[in-house]
Amino acid sequence: MSKQRTDRLNSLLREVISEVIRHDVRNPHVNELVTVTRVDITKDLHHAKVYISVIGSREAKTNTINALESASGFIAVTASKKVVMRYFPALVFKLDEGVDKHMRIEELLSEIHAKKATQEQPESDRSLE
Repeated sequence: MSKQRTDRLNSLLREVISEVIRHDVRNPHVNELVTVTRVDITKDLHHAKVYISVIGSREAKTNTINALESASGFIAVTASKKVVMRYFPALVFKLDEGVDKHMRIEELLSEIHAKKATQEQPESDRSLE
């Protein structure tokens, strides 16, 4: 299968699975702040890894992933009604740590800029004397 077709299918599945999670999954353990960041489908189209980003505590993230794993069959059946495929892939949900890492990097950069600004200010005050 061509790379371009796989990319289009990944994008389509990401949108459809995201919509199903938002509108059709009624599990109280699924956090409302869930985002499907990406989908990676295998070349044979039988399995797909769904990467999820959850805003909240570590416990909320774990509960959400576990709830989505238990509802993966329902999500696949509901999504298969919206996407015409010969075989709808079995879904495996993974926690995407990329957003958390990005937020941590931004936090560290802000701290560095704040320290730099406080170190530069006394030097400029000395030059005024």
